[in-house]
Amino acid sequence: MRIAVVSPFLDRRHGAERCVVEQIEHFCRKADTEVHIYSQAVRDLETVPYSRKAQPGGPSAKPVWHHLPSLPGPHLFNFLWWFISNTLLRWYHRKFRSLSYEVVYSPGINCFDADAIVVHVVFHEFFRHVRESLRLRGAPLRSWPATVHRILYYRLLMFLETRIYPNRRIRLAAVSELTARELRATARRDDVSVIPNAVDAAKFNPEARLRRRQQTRAVFCFEESDFVLLLIGNGWKNKGLEVLLQALARLRQSSLKLLVAGRDDRAPFQAQMCALQIESQVVFAEPSAEVMQFYAAADAYAGPSLHDSFALPPLEAMACGLPVITSAQNGGSQIITDGVDGYVLNDPLDAAKLAKQIQAISQQPDLCRDIGLKAAYTARSYTWENNAERTWSFLMEVFNK
Repeated sequence: MRIAVVSPFLDRRHGAERCVVEQIEHFCRKADTEVHIYSQAVRDLETVPYSRKAQPGGPSAKPVWHHLPSLPGPHLFNFLWWFISNTLLRWYHRKFRSLSYEVVYSPGINCFDADAIVVHVVFHEFFRHVRESLRLRGAPLRSWPATVHRILYYRLLMFLETRIYPNRRIRLAAVSELTARELRATARRDDVSVIPNAVDAAKFNPEARLRRRQQTRAVFCFEESDFVLLLIGNGWKNKGLEVLLQALARLRQSSLKLLVAGRDDRAPFQAQMCALQIESQVVFAEPSAEVMQFYAAADAYAGPSLHDSFALPPLEAMACGLPVITSAQNGGSQIITDGVDGYVLNDPLDAAKLAKQIQAISQQPDLCRDIGLKAAYTARSYTWENNAERTWSFLMEVFNK
């Protein structure tokens, strides 16, 4: 079987792209299978040749990367170019090189000719949550170009969702039950499979975290007596940072610290921290490929997302043996049994309830340790091998229909 994988870029540093890299490596071990990648950039996939000749089947089979150039300038224009060019290149390959595919697989919206799509974000729902932050009224004039660009980009994606997802020729899967419900609401699709995200337990585990604990806490200047909460990700408002800071202020514990790893505009949050008088309790860190350092420095993970299809950091934190607090608006909360192997906040804006959950684990070491151990046990069921095999079965359904 010959599969085309269509994604603008692939690496192990982003959620959806990480999933596809793991899946491609798994697919290439299948007998009599060719994997062709249509992408502008490929990183962290160790054996990708820049070649037009595939090596089918066997454990040494290599995928073929069909490189498409990216355009400089605004992301919206590059996306339009990418959407059109990857479709035209496959048409050219089919028409003039006799290179056709049994299955065209896309993580998200990348083309009209996909046979199978795994949906990581439903932009109709995502836009509803970020709309308030995109208002021009009252915003500084210098921010208008970037805001207008984001609005146009999201509007384009929502337009494409209305044209692509309702098409029943295309098989759909979602990364969580939450995303599947959103697809039922926006695309009227009741035939959506669910393939949850996964974690590399060989990398993320309690032993690896504890080995680095002392060293990494010293790097971030945490005392042994500090109880450190962790939040990882960009787009901090959507990740629930505002509510997390409110909960931190309610507890008034100087030994309670928060480590925020990611990239966003710090100014509004620093103003909030100043107003709440908790500046000394919050540490910001730039994102890093060496993400294990953040888990090693922490005692618990707190991510009360306003909306996430299936955030990877909470699952990675669970695999590391950290108790996790997330919200019901994170699709990944489906794997958590509230109060047993983590906590699920029904209302991500409920700072009082979040403060109680933080207080419970920060002041009861035995409870914190017990929930962390159970979290690590739960996370072991969500391996990339299982994710890739379920995705393969999903593609086989498309192939055999």
